[in-house]
Amino acid sequence: MPALTRPRIDTRITIEPSAPIPQIPARESLSRSARSHVDISRWWSPVSTPDRTLWRNADFRYFFVGQLVTNAGDSLYTVAMLWLAFELSGSTLITGTLNAILLLPWLLQVFAGPLVDRLSLERVLVGSQIIQGIVVLALPLMAATGDLHVGILFAVAPVLMLASLVMAPIETALLPRIVDDERLSSANAALSTVTLGLDMMFDALGGGFVAVFGATTLFLVDSATFVVAALLFAGLRLSTTGADECTELRSETVAPAVRSALRSYVSDLRNGVAVLRGTVFVELILTTAVANFTTGVTLAILPAFGNGLGGPAVYGLLLGALGIGRFVGSFVGPWFEGVPYGKMLLSQGVGACCWLAAVLVSPPALTVFLFGLAWVPSGISGVLSSTLNQRVFPDDLLGRITATKGTASGATLPLGSLVGGAAAEGLGTTTTMALTASGFAFTAVYVLLRPRLRRLPPVRAAEPDDFGVQTEAEQVA
Repeated sequence: MPALTRPRIDTRITIEPSAPIPQIPARESLSRSARSHVDISRWWSPVSTPDRTLWRNADFRYFFVGQLVTNAGDSLYTVAMLWLAFELSGSTLITGTLNAILLLPWLLQVFAGPLVDRLSLERVLVGSQIIQGIVVLALPLMAATGDLHVGILFAVAPVLMLASLVMAPIETALLPRIVDDERLSSANAALSTVTLGLDMMFDALGGGFVAVFGATTLFLVDSATFVVAALLFAGLRLSTTGADECTELRSETVAPAVRSALRSYVSDLRNGVAVLRGTVFVELILTTAVANFTTGVTLAILPAFGNGLGGPAVYGLLLGALGIGRFVGSFVGPWFEGVPYGKMLLSQGVGACCWLAAVLVSPPALTVFLFGLAWVPSGISGVLSSTLNQRVFPDDLLGRITATKGTASGATLPLGSLVGGAAAEGLGTTTTMALTASGFAFTAVYVLLRPRLRRLPPVRAAEPDDFGVQTEAEQVA
């Protein structure tokens, strides 16, 4: 299924993995806002074990805790900001538009990598936390003076979005400078699994905090998390590289680097389209794009839906249930590699039924449970899709293939957020929420009507021919 996103809230469904950042090696990390589109299954393994030597590295501990704290801050301000936008306006159109802005890092990651490569990592890392802390702190101060209104939220949202945009490529570029090569895999796994696993907890806690203390008080706490993160990052001792001795040269080449990255990205997309044309993956991308669109709709109206069920606490619980459902699916996903892939795609229909039932039942607790259950098949699909790509595509094509899939399916997410906010204004929140179950249902119905998709083999036994992918020998012939 698809992949999901919001400003640092993991809300992206994923049948297709997210697009990589051009010219940034190592782990394909995204800011939390765009990590809502991130598939944790790429780094999570149910049998993974901690590397004790890694945890003796003081710099890694500082960075790990700093990432954990800043992720918590991102979760808190996202929950608070979207809830506050709805509280101030009572409009799903407003929340949908604001959420679309916060989702933009997913589409702008291509520009962040080259910039980070040519700037001082220390200054950008600490500076991004300070900027976010100041901006977040300004919101409760304005509330105290009576100057806080929806327009202010729209003014600060782009600043927060841009500040969080650089965190993903910074993480990728920084790790090799604080961790030995043989520890990189363990470091990536630790950062991905632990932070993404706790994100869902912070989402739920954020909603509960808003319910008890209010959104403006939450912003005060949130600003403190960025101060703590800045102090932790300032304590890092980064190794000096040749690139660090050429700051002036790097700054002079930022613009050409961005243009080069964009040209490379466009070239990868064209190559990816050429490889994917005529394969089964074209149809799978379609199902992902539809599901991402309806996910965008969901994120736009979730504050209003949670408010109708009991207020911000229910809103936070719904976000937490979404994350838990996908996390559970990602955890058990590898155990389904022996099940025919076509049948696993049909399981999205089970998710759609749980989603629809969550909207129709009365008790809020049952709604939260069923809503979380609806996302389990999506988490499983994300795991299987990542493995499938690695099995059927040559290694030297995976980057451009992933970029093409991610761009084609992910662009519908902010669009869905915009459309969803407007749709709920006319149709009502409950009706619109029920209709969004069609995202999962579309995948199941489409696969059911396509024998070619229904007969897809298990991921464990997948071959390129099964999915219409030409091997190099076939292309030469």
